[in-house]
Amino acid sequence: MRQHIADFAADKPASDAPSLPLWETAMRQAVNAERDRQTTLALAGYERALAIAHRLIAAPPAGRADDCLAALVVSHLNLADLRVAQGDPNAAALVLCRAHEALAALSIDAARPASLRHAALRHGRETYVALIRHIAWHGPHPLITRAIADADAALHGASSARH
Repeated sequence: MRQHIADFAADKPASDAPSLPLWETAMRQAVNAERDRQTTLALAGYERALAIAHRLIAAPPAGRADDCLAALVVSHLNLADLRVAQGDPNAAALVLCRAHEALAALSIDAARPASLRHAALRHGRETYVALIRHIAWHGPHPLITRAIADADAALHGASSARH
């Protein structure tokens, strides 16, 4: 099944409001495009899904904060996997770092609902594991080292005290 970039726009509902079903559609299209080895379409689809996920995080539907954060994480992970498949582990590292940093920032943002902050902490474990796996498969990367250290400092407070 061949898709064209215009097909992604054709599936967009009349409303421009982000929704989990809209994210699911974008993600499904991207996965199908990647499976069909249409990497340009897959890249466009994953980036669209990621943009929708970011908008969902800005104003998550009631009771769906965890689902919106899962969408954000899955979007980042799939995009990073595609970047690796394209032979660009550096771009993948950047994508993974952005995911981890976004979750760390959300988890300490006192202006956000507690449910979103707690979900960000839970999902941060997934991005942390993805960063460690990336190092295991592709070697050390300075962006990853910094993202992990910055998140740790943000979550645990920067302190010179040794434990």
